[in-house]
This record gives sequence, structure tokens and C-alpha cells, in this order.
Amino acid sequence: MVHSRFRGASRGRYVRLGIASLVFACLAAIPAVAAAAGPHTCSGTSKKPGVLAGTYPSGVVVSGTCEVNAGQAHVEGTLTLKPNSVLIAAFGLNHRTKHGGSSLTVTGTVDVGQGATMVLGCNPKSFPCIDDNQHKPKLTSRGAISGNLKESSPLGVLVHSSRIGGSIAENGGGGGLSCKPAGPFTLFKSPVYSDYEDNTVIGSISVSNLKTCWLGFARDHVVGHLTVTGNKVVDPDAIEILSNTVHKNLVCSGNTRVWDSAETSSTPGVLFPRVPQPNTVDGKREGQCVLASPTTMGGPAGPSPF
Repeated sequence: MVHSRFRGASRGRYVRLGIASLVFACLAAIPAVAAAAGPHTCSGTSKKPGVLAGTYPSGVVVSGTCEVNAGQAHVEGTLTLKPNSVLIAAFGLNHRTKHGGSSLTVTGTVDVGQGATMVLGCNPKSFPCIDDNQHKPKLTSRGAISGNLKESSPLGVLVHSSRIGGSIAENGGGGGLSCKPAGPFTLFKSPVYSDYEDNTVIGSISVSNLKTCWLGFARDHVVGHLTVTGNKVVDPDAIEILSNTVHKNLVCSGNTRVWDSAETSSTPGVLFPRVPQPNTVDGKREGQCVLASPTTMGGPAGPSPF
């Protein structure tokens, strides 16, 4: 078990960001958005990130570090994260006007490039917003993508409380077989990971060939398939696939391990006993996700469905 501050609060790890950790030294100037022939470029650094706010009718390219913390941002067309770039859209408040909320909507597709990091959406229960009170969170930011979310060897992608009108496909990438912080995750003193929780996905979710610390899926409503294949993780508590509703097939193969239960202990390294959090699957359960994972040390799988 790896303890840090940047992970789903439902399991008490990897989430306690604190506003000072990611609300950077100053709020960057927000450029005027005008109709243009080409996409808008949002660029910045971790100390002075770029800001997306308003409507972008010709798409957006993220280069460097960019945030959505100054109200509603609406991207029409394609939102592209260039290699090694960072987009954080998990703020509940509007830090420009000091009233109202912030969120990201993409009418189109999102392409996450090699080594890039994307954080979309937040809520009080599983992933508090970065600018919320981390001890008593109450804010929510709901992301929306009308098309597909495509991730080609990203560093890490975290999606919470969002609606994806197409499919999610993450292939390759991760922080390697280590739980050491890397890239923007070092700002939160967090291991690198990918996570999808409390989302509605009209298409399918596929995550494959990822090498990272931790990977999770929880309480997602997936109209299509959920496919988890060939992923290697270091945290023994991963890969968690908990309480999802999948209308087609749940397919798991070639992964380091999979769990449909959550540990009850907060002590590092203690995996058992575990509480079952089975998935609802209308189609077939295949591979590693057929029988429930053990709930006691050395216990058998099943007989309940995964």
C-alpha cells in the first residue's frame, strides 16, 4: 500500500492536495478569446500556468501547464495536450471573479499526448477539488467531453464526476514500475497513477499496456465495454475495479492483479481483510474479472461474480 495525498478519498489515499500544493503562485493573465483560423494555445509553467476561460471556437492546444480555475471553459473541436504538458480542470471556484464555479466542457474530442497529465473533475466524496477545504470538502466540478478521450502513453490521467459522450482509450504510458513521484505529481508528493471514478461513459473504457504505481475504476457507469488488459502496477492494492455498472462486457487479462474489493485497514501494507464492492455487468465477465477477488489473506476467489 502506498500512502500519499493524491488519490480517491473513498480509500483515503492520494488526495489531500491542499490549495497551496497546486494553486500556483499567481493566477496567470487570461487572454481574450477571439474567433481564429487555428486553435488557441494555452501555455505556462507550474509557477505561472496558463488559464482556459470562455469559449474557444477553433479548438485548444495545451503546451506546458494550463488550468481551468477562472469560470467555465468551453472548447469546440479538439483539445490537444502536447507531449509532457499538464491540464488541471479540478477547481470548484472561479478565482477570477470570486463567485461561481469553474469547469471544462469539450464539444469534440480530447487527445492526451505522450508523457502528458490531465486531471478532469472533482467532488467531495472521492476526489475533493483542489481549491476546496480538504478536511470538509463540499465543492464539485463536472467535466464534459462530447466525443472521445484518447490517451497515447500519457504520464497519468485522472477523471472524476465527468460525462464522456464517446469512449475512453488509454494505451501505454505511466510512471514506470515505481511509486516514486514524477513530473507534475511531484508537486503533490504523489506516486504517478491513472484513475476513473464517478463518471458516465456513453461508449467504452479501455486501458491497456500501462506501467505505473496504481490504477483504478470506481462507480463508473459504462454503456459499452470495460476492458483492462496488459497493465503492470507496483501498488499491491491495484488494480481496483469497484462498484462499476457495465452494460456490455467486463474483460480483464494480462494484468498484474485485479480487485473488486477495498481494504479496510489504513495501515500501510495491510491489504486484508477486504470489503467486497462487486460490479454490475449486463454482458460477459471474462479473464481475471470473472470471480470476486479474495477478501481474506490466502482466501479463494469467488464464488460471487467479480
